[in-house]
Amino acid sequence: MLKRIITLAGTLGLCLSLATPAQAGPKEDLARFQHFYLKRFPGVPLKEFANGVYAIDKVSRENWEAIEEFPPYEPYVEEGKEMWNTPFKDGKGYKDCFPDGPAIKADYPRWDAASKRVLTLELAINECRQAHGEKPLKYKKGPIAILTAYIAWESRGKPTHVVIPDDPDARAAYERGKRFWLARRGQLNFSCATCHAQNAGKHIRADILSPALGHTTHFPVYRSKWGELGTLHRRFTGCNKQVRAKPFKPQSEQYRDLEYFLTYMSNGIPLNGPGARK
Repeated sequence: MLKRIITLAGTLGLCLSLATPAQAGPKEDLARFQHFYLKRFPGVPLKEFANGVYAIDKVSRENWEAIEEFPPYEPYVEEGKEMWNTPFKDGKGYKDCFPDGPAIKADYPRWDAASKRVLTLELAINECRQAHGEKPLKYKKGPIAILTAYIAWESRGKPTHVVIPDDPDARAAYERGKRFWLARRGQLNFSCATCHAQNAGKHIRADILSPALGHTTHFPVYRSKWGELGTLHRRFTGCNKQVRAKPFKPQSEQYRDLEYFLTYMSNGIPLNGPGARK
């Protein structure tokens, strides 16, 4: 009982420290956020949190490692590579929009000062397509997940490196994302922090709740539950539904700001997408 009280007190301290923007900036938030999980799961190195629940549960990790011998996302990576190299109808292609090549996942999400919004990788891909007369891709699954699987594969090993510039609009987007992560919603009155901070490592039915640290590093993911690849915003949508809250649309401002905050919290952790999860 005492251990539970201490754990809850530690979680409350984290949430309160993240909820006072006047007293703490993004750098302070990052230090407190990562310290919370490193203390909660002693012996787990920072980079290991890229593996989600498999970093903290030995049995789950053994099963996952067996799956990784023949990863279910592998065919999608090859398909995504073909998409990347296939020209658009006007003769241009993704290479023209992203001249640094496909290993660009660490560059997103980022603040776009011109449009005053968080620019995610998926949004940038569709802007590229539309600039060359192509139809935008749907954001939850299908071709967008397949293409980003290849980009994630090429980006593996690069450290997460999100920048919050000295720009009041960028800081406001970050703060909105932070508030979203802390806010309770839905009939169950759960926040993101309820499951992935306060109860991280605990069972919910047969599943173990994963720590939020490192959450964004392995997307898109192939989930056994889905039987296919899905994007991070598909997962956000599913989480909102699970707490019986009305989800926002993929690539909405709410989810882009949440991605901005949550990815920043994983700064320094290497990318290892695409991933395989239950």
